[in-house]
Amino acid sequence: MADIDQITNLIKKEISSYEDKIETSDVGTVVSVGDGIATIYGLDKAMYGELLEFPNHVYGMVMNLNEDSVGCVLLGKDSTIFEGDPVKLTGKVVSVPVGDGLLGRVVNALGEPIDGNGEIVATDTYPIESPAPGIMTRESVNEPLETGIKAIDSMIPIGKGQRELLIGDRQTGKTAIAIDTIINQKGKDVICIYCAIGQKNSTIAQIVSKLKDHGAFDYTVIVNASASESAPMLYVAPYAATSMGEYWEKNGKNVLIIYDDLSKHAVAYRALSLLLKRSPGREAYPGDIFYLHSRLLERSCKLNKEYGGGSMTALPIVETQAGDISAYIPTNVISITDGQIFLTTDLFNQGQRPAVDSGLSVSRVGSSAQIKAMKKVASSLKIELANYNEMLDFSRFGSDLDPTTKSILQHGGVLMEVLKQKQYSPLSMEDEVIEIYVAQSHQIDNVELKKIASVLEKIRSHIKANHNEVYTAIKETKLLSDETKALIDDSVKAILESLE
Repeated sequence: MADIDQITNLIKKEISSYEDKIETSDVGTVVSVGDGIATIYGLDKAMYGELLEFPNHVYGMVMNLNEDSVGCVLLGKDSTIFEGDPVKLTGKVVSVPVGDGLLGRVVNALGEPIDGNGEIVATDTYPIESPAPGIMTRESVNEPLETGIKAIDSMIPIGKGQRELLIGDRQTGKTAIAIDTIINQKGKDVICIYCAIGQKNSTIAQIVSKLKDHGAFDYTVIVNASASESAPMLYVAPYAATSMGEYWEKNGKNVLIIYDDLSKHAVAYRALSLLLKRSPGREAYPGDIFYLHSRLLERSCKLNKEYGGGSMTALPIVETQAGDISAYIPTNVISITDGQIFLTTDLFNQGQRPAVDSGLSVSRVGSSAQIKAMKKVASSLKIELANYNEMLDFSRFGSDLDPTTKSILQHGGVLMEVLKQKQYSPLSMEDEVIEIYVAQSHQIDNVELKKIASVLEKIRSHIKANHNEVYTAIKETKLLSDETKALIDDSVKAILESLE
């Protein structure tokens, strides 16, 4: 009997000491998996946003903390994960590599190379989610980020550290503006990040090819979460891209980041929220959909000199349905950003490229993000175009127009023609100032509309050949003096006389 008691006590002792060795809160078990979502039993110590390790080097991120389970999104394929698989806590958050090694590369949402050009040598790793810089670390936006697009730089200027929304229906030229802006940063010491969310891989291949053709790929990073990837990867992509940009921003550099597009990002987040059994709200989007984009876009700003003076300029893209900018996601993003550039199908189909609607587009930073020369020549441009559009509607009802109305219509038509621009041909700020000055001085009002583009080109060539000091003066002083205007007027006169 004593032997049995002894054996019992020994077994009890072994069991108690064995239980002490097991940390049940650090290891969990997969209860269910599918559609990029896993439900895990256990993991009592899991934190929101923590990185989890599954078998076969698959990772996940904690998104739901329930009483007896953890909801997790999988950052990779779920085909290798099965019910009953063990899951470990890592004690880390999802991070991405950062540094100059990313320049000229195409990476996925986790910063892993997908361009077949070998490993990326990273300087450091940054967590994908980080708090936005505080008010005291920021500086007001006062330096222009030149897009090279006349219609934008003159009427809806973008400053370094601004968040300017590109909004419009599909196929209205939103991505074209973004790519032209990247091309225009050549030689301006601005690092560009293009974050593709739910785009076709063929589209990304075309963008890479165009950037290489224009020598813009060396200072660009492309973060691609393509349409074929799972909703969690599309959700993570813009946050990862922003963390990559923050590395350069904190080191005093200027960064331009493009999110193409946040409509697909919201749809991806809606999908994974519903799969995580979160309550649907308006249009089935979860209640925190506004917070989703606000915490992303608030990270873009201009830091003051004390914190390095770097900046991150964001150009988020949102797609509308039938031009409805009052829909749920568009209004959310409009209220977060510092203005919007609205592109319309009507203008696009009329041949007005870029199809910028000057009436609905606005920059809340305004002329503080313009050089004085541009401010001077473009100050009345928006009002004149508004008058033109109003008179254009009015003129459809009557045949006899008074001379003032005819003059407004003629000048407005010239302005619209001057603001047309081909894709992949951004202009320097000096060229833009010259062209808008010529248009605003009424000197080319009598030129045939179809000849205006070639006349402007001839004027620019004439100035470069005979009065190159005009370019030097605008570039160095950022002003348009009376002497400079006189030289431009001489060139305009010479070209117009040669046409007669």
